[in-house]
Amino acid sequence: MHIVIMGCGRVGSALAQTLESQGHTIAVVDQDPTAFRRLGSGFGGRRVTGVGFDQDTLREAGIEEAGAFAAVSSGDNSNIIAARVAREMFGVENVAARIYDPRRAEVYQRLGIPTVATVRWTADQMLRRLLPSGAEPLWRDPSGGVQLAEVHTSPAWVGRKISQLQEETGVRVAFLTRLGEAMLPTSQTVLQEGDLVHVMMRTDEVEKVEAVFAEGPEEAHA
Repeated sequence: MHIVIMGCGRVGSALAQTLESQGHTIAVVDQDPTAFRRLGSGFGGRRVTGVGFDQDTLREAGIEEAGAFAAVSSGDNSNIIAARVAREMFGVENVAARIYDPRRAEVYQRLGIPTVATVRWTADQMLRRLLPSGAEPLWRDPSGGVQLAEVHTSPAWVGRKISQLQEETGVRVAFLTRLGEAMLPTSQTVLQEGDLVHVMMRTDEVEKVEAVFAEGPEEAHA
């Protein structure tokens, strides 16, 4: 996958190096050409000097072929504008924006842009937003038979009740993260776009659960 990263600070450079090591092609955009020194001499991706939300700059970075875009500059406004341009103008599917003010998270989430607040930022969280797939284990019981995991959910589940998701997968939804806040759902809770679903499940059923979450409800395939 080709991935464009706006911002070449500590976060952006770390993301670029990690993603490149995983086999992805990377382009990093920054207004300060000296910032690219953080990438090191071994970095093989593109270094594009310019404003990260400028359409010509993004085209130079290969945004039209990109499968993911990360806005991790030092400015909240720049990050969210760039993320919206990537999503709305170029149709990039996986977009994530880093923010410094967690109070803005709800606004950004409503715009359909997953956000990662600085106070709880980790490389794993940002990577999870850019490359959503499978299940990410969060806890296992001492025997290893049961685990709590965040499972990537197909958009086909949006608008469906938690009860249907649980019935078709055999899991128990422990909690949702919605608009940056954790919530305890009921069986009647309806999944919304941007929800992160955390489930309890048997470890030996992880692959089956991942498949159902990724494929969507049964009737969608009928």
